[in-house]
Amino acid sequence: MGLTARIRTKDGWAVSHAVVTVTDMTGAQVVRAEADPEGVVRDGTALAPGAHTVIVTAVGYAPVASSAIVTASGRAEVGTVTLARRGGTELPPPGAWTVDPAHSSVGAVARHLGISSVHGRFTEFTARIGIAAGDVTASRVEAVISAASIDTGNALRDEHLRSPDFLDAAAHPEITYRSSGLAAAGPDRWTVRGELGMRGVVRPVDLDLAYLGTGPDPWGGTRAAFRATAELRREDFAMHYNQVVRAGISAVGATLRVELDVQAVRGTDLPAAPAA
Repeated sequence: MGLTARIRTKDGWAVSHAVVTVTDMTGAQVVRAEADPEGVVRDGTALAPGAHTVIVTAVGYAPVASSAIVTASGRAEVGTVTLARRGGTELPPPGAWTVDPAHSSVGAVARHLGISSVHGRFTEFTARIGIAAGDVTASRVEAVISAASIDTGNALRDEHLRSPDFLDAAAHPEITYRSSGLAAAGPDRWTVRGELGMRGVVRPVDLDLAYLGTGPDPWGGTRAAFRATAELRREDFAMHYNQVVRAGISAVGATLRVELDVQAVRGTDLPAAPAA
């Protein structure tokens, strides 16, 4: 006898902080039970046979109400209840996630001569993501990028980008990003508020983040995928190099587009896995 239920997200993850409340037809509460770490609710309270209302709530999720029929045995088997993030926005399950550099990219695109683009990427970086269990807007991101690892496919250009004209990698070897907040911007889209440190200058920079979903990997882990972009002004980070090549056109554009494609592994350690 009693109540049983399983509380899950749209991706099938357990909602361990969910609360299930059962009321009778008069609206009186007859059961209130919390989910265990696996998102399972079990309560042995005998229920009166008949129709009841089951309400499932969890911080950060939209509540769900449904009807349940209690059998003569006093048992109500609610089954699986799926909760959606409040406002329709989704993120991976709460906890620590570690970005996998072998399956992620940190890229940048700059205008060249006013008519084309130069694409580059940083080949050395580490990053960690913490998804908050209750208030998801308290989630955090921290990243460290090696400035000297810039690669545009041209050795001479890369050396110039490492010089004091641009990244000044010898004096400032690390580029850092630390988030300060998270705000929903639409279904599966977020605005990450944070500060970018580069060349000894720290400026607020927002990331336009899209969460692409989660799934198992071949090595027994669970991965989440994200895509993010940002626009930077070179002058904000003391990059004033501005060679004019003709008719007032600069060799390098004043703005830089940052493009991130990220895979993160659940936990604090990356699995030993092939690079493919």
